[in-house]
Amino acid sequence: MSIAVSTSTDKIIVDKSRAHRNKTVSRTVRATRQRLQTGSSAPSGFDREMLLLHIDSVLYGAIALPVLIVLIAATGIYLSGDRSILLWALMALSAHAVTVFLARKAKRDNIGTEKVTTWRRRFLGGQVLMGFCWAIFALRDCDACGGVSFALFQGTGLFIALAATAIGTFLLRNALVYTFTPVIVALAVTSLTGGNPVHIGLTGMLSLSLAFLVFMTGRMNRANVHILSVQSEKDDLIAELEVAKSMSDEARRRAEEANLAKSRFLASMSHELRTPLNAILGFSEVMSSEVLGPLNNPTYKEYTVDIHRSGEHLLNLINEILDLSRIEAGKYELNEEAVNLVEIAEDCIGMVQLRARGKNITISEQFEQGMPSVWIDEKAMRQVTLNLLSNAVKFTPAGGEITVKSGWTAGGGQYISIKDNGPGIPEEEIPIVLSAFGQGSIAIKSAEQGTGLGLPIVQAILAKHNGQFILRSRLREGTEAIAILPPRRVLQSLPPVEDAPAPARRRRSFA
Repeated sequence: MSIAVSTSTDKIIVDKSRAHRNKTVSRTVRATRQRLQTGSSAPSGFDREMLLLHIDSVLYGAIALPVLIVLIAATGIYLSGDRSILLWALMALSAHAVTVFLARKAKRDNIGTEKVTTWRRRFLGGQVLMGFCWAIFALRDCDACGGVSFALFQGTGLFIALAATAIGTFLLRNALVYTFTPVIVALAVTSLTGGNPVHIGLTGMLSLSLAFLVFMTGRMNRANVHILSVQSEKDDLIAELEVAKSMSDEARRRAEEANLAKSRFLASMSHELRTPLNAILGFSEVMSSEVLGPLNNPTYKEYTVDIHRSGEHLLNLINEILDLSRIEAGKYELNEEAVNLVEIAEDCIGMVQLRARGKNITISEQFEQGMPSVWIDEKAMRQVTLNLLSNAVKFTPAGGEITVKSGWTAGGGQYISIKDNGPGIPEEEIPIVLSAFGQGSIAIKSAEQGTGLGLPIVQAILAKHNGQFILRSRLREGTEAIAILPPRRVLQSLPPVEDAPAPARRRRSFA
């Protein structure tokens, strides 16, 4: 009963003593998975990130626009000789300074999500202010200059300003429209009132350029949003992996603690369990054999036999559990020596011969003679052979037959094979019977059930010897268990069998 409770406890991965943390972890995983499934590529999902990128862009390129304004003003003075253009340059530099001031203040204040809309409007207001400056530049005229030459100068300056603004503000949606709409309106009004074909052409070209750059900056804006979305998904995946790793670490820690507790329990309880069991076995054997005098009641004698049999079964169960625990803990040490495998098989057959005769089971031997000794742990290999023989006798029906073979493997190792003609094991149940405490349907229905630890112990012991265990079985056709030792365990190993070359075909000549 205690074993079942321990097993169920080991399967509890989440620490119940930390329920609040487990709920938080589960909530985080669900939210992350939902966010990954639904996606967040909508532009509104990254307004704050895009605004922060725009602020960095303004601060990094703060010197570019003033240089452009100064160059345009210097060229205008050179062409027109009118120094009043310096007043426009001062106005434009002041408008740009407002934008830079807003960017520095926003950077210093660390904008929160709730203030994104307010700051975005402020930056768009700064762009409108800059747009009015460019509109004033577009409305300037020079009577002393040639009309065409000054219009060409204005058009070149406006196109360069349009391109520079598109590059510098594509991270802020609609900034280009807010900046150059006043310019287009001013040129359109001038063209309609004055009818100057140069202004009409400039208005048309600037409008088309604005529409094209608005389209291109929109695509660039969406591309940046997509990049941010991919980055966000990657961060979410990393977060989920970290959460999963923390849960896995917690599960591993609990498993290690449970395994350590199990090992400590078995180590501390082995002596306490074996001592009273040995007393029970000893006294029950004395009573059943009537050493100290006859038992007047025959029922009491039957009870003493049952007590002795049950005690032996319990002691075998404890020994098997301790053996498997030592193997799993890596504390099962091999006491290796030179042993003849055939002799071990013969001794184990003698041990189960009495039980086999009681069920009228025939045990036949097929041993290769003259095989050299192997370097193994005799006690462990004897346990392997005895476990396999006991299973064969247990599940072979009365009047059945068991065949025990020992010989060479194709690779130069040695093997012991135990085959019976019992009911067999369904193919889908073989992994179950090879697991600890696992039993197939035939074993469960059998009146002579075991602990389910025999075959796992066999596998573990053979693995310690670098060997191999093979279980072949088919329903209603019997079972064959094969224990294989590698060639390096054989003290005088034979070379492996090589495939014979195909005989060469004789050439036939025809006259």
